[in-house]
Amino acid sequence: METLIDTNQDVIKDNLDYTLFSWSKQSGLNPISAERAEGVYVYDRDGNKIIDFSSQLMNVNIGHGHPKVRKAVIKQMDELSYVYPGMATKARGLLGKKLAEITPGNLQKTFFTLGGAEAIENAIKLARIYTGRHKIITQYRSYHGATYGAITAGGDPRKFPMDSQQLPNVVHVENPYAYRCPWGTSTAEECGKMCAENLERVIQYENPGSIAAILMEGESGSSGCIKYPKGYWKMVKEIADKYGILIICDEVMSGFGRTGKWFGIDHHEVEPDIMCMAKGLTSGYIPLGAMIVSDKIAEHFNEIPMPLGLTYSAHAVGCAAALAVIDIYEEENLLENAAKMGNYMEERVEEMKSQHPSIGDYRNTGLLGCIELVKNRETKEPMALWNAKPNEMEVMNKVAAKIRELGMFTFVRWNWIFTCPPLCINQNEMDEGLDIISKAISIADEYYIN
Repeated sequence: METLIDTNQDVIKDNLDYTLFSWSKQSGLNPISAERAEGVYVYDRDGNKIIDFSSQLMNVNIGHGHPKVRKAVIKQMDELSYVYPGMATKARGLLGKKLAEITPGNLQKTFFTLGGAEAIENAIKLARIYTGRHKIITQYRSYHGATYGAITAGGDPRKFPMDSQQLPNVVHVENPYAYRCPWGTSTAEECGKMCAENLERVIQYENPGSIAAILMEGESGSSGCIKYPKGYWKMVKEIADKYGILIICDEVMSGFGRTGKWFGIDHHEVEPDIMCMAKGLTSGYIPLGAMIVSDKIAEHFNEIPMPLGLTYSAHAVGCAAALAVIDIYEEENLLENAAKMGNYMEERVEEMKSQHPSIGDYRNTGLLGCIELVKNRETKEPMALWNAKPNEMEVMNKVAAKIRELGMFTFVRWNWIFTCPPLCINQNEMDEGLDIISKAISIADEYYIN
C-alpha cells in the first residue's frame, strides 16, 4: 500500500534514504523539496517561492509549467505513447522537418536521443565512421556530458575519478579565455588568433589525416561562459576545412534561444557538419536529445547501414513535447526577449561592478552568462581556484548559502555565479534576481584585497 507523504521533511527523507544525488557526497545533503513550478519560480512544500536564475540545468528555457506542452504530451499519449524507432510517427517527421528549417546551413536529417550526452556520443561515433579517422579535438574548458565518451571529450575535472578508463584518441586544446588568456594577450581578438594558431599546430602535430572532428560548444556554458572572440569560430572552421576535418557543434546548452538566437553558433555565421541538441529542445519537460547532420553526411548512409541505435530514439511523446516547445519560442518571441533581457542584465551587472570590487569579469550572450569573482582586479586572483576542493571554497560557499537563503536557485561554481534565467523572464523578475546576487556578492567583497 502506498504511503502518502506531504511534508518537506518526509519527501527529503525518502529521497535521501532511497535515491542517489548527482555529483555529491551523499551525506549532509539538504535538497530543495520542490512541489510545483510556474514561470521563473519554483515552490517548495512549505510554500516558499524560489526564483530560478539558472533555468535548473540551463534547460527550462520557456519557463516552468507551460500548459501548451502538457496538452501536447497528453494528446500524444492518448494517440500513441511508444513504438520502436523503426516506425514512422507524425511527431517525429514534423520535428525533423522543423529542425532542418531552424538550424544553420544544410543540416538536414536528425537522429534522436534521450539527452545531450547521448547526442555527443553518437556524433563522435558518426564522425569516426564517416571520415574513417579516429581523433577528436576538443577544448580543455568545456563540458559535453557525463557518459564515458562525452565526459572524456570535455575538460571538466569531474571526469578525473574515471580518467583511467577514458575514451581514447581525444586531444584537448586551450580556449580563447580572453580574461585569463593563456598567451597573455591584451585583447580578445588577439587571444582568439593565438588560440586558433595553437589549434592548427596541434592538428599538425597529431597528423591531420587522423583527425575526424573538432568538437566545440556553440557558446561556452558551464565552464565559465567563455565568450569566443570575434572571428574565432570562423578561423576554426577554416582550419577544419583546410584539413578535411568535420565540425561538431555542441548546442545542448547554448541552443534554442538561450543566447538570443536559435543557436549559439548563429552569432558567428559558421555552418557545422553535425550539431548536437537537448535541454531547450523540450525545455526539460520530457527527456529528448538530437544530432542533426549535413545533407552530405546523410547521403553517405543512403546505400550503407548507419550503425547507430537507441531503444527510445525518436520517442513520440518527446517529439510532441519538442514541437510544442518550439511553437512557444516562436509565438511568445522568446528569442527576442532573451536578447532584450540579456542586454538589460549586462547593463545592471555593469552598474553592480561599481559597488562590488570583487566582480572581476562578466561574460554573457543573451541569457547565458556568469559573474567571475576575484580577490583583486589587478592580479585577477580568483575567489576560488578552478577545480577547488570543498575546503578551498570558504568564500564562495558563503556566497552560495546567501543566495539560497534569500530565495534563489542558481549555480555557484568555483568563483563563478551563473545568470541563466528562463527566456520568459521580465524586467521586474530580473531586478529581483540581480538584487539577490548583489547582496550575496557583498560577502565576497569582504575578502577583497586592495
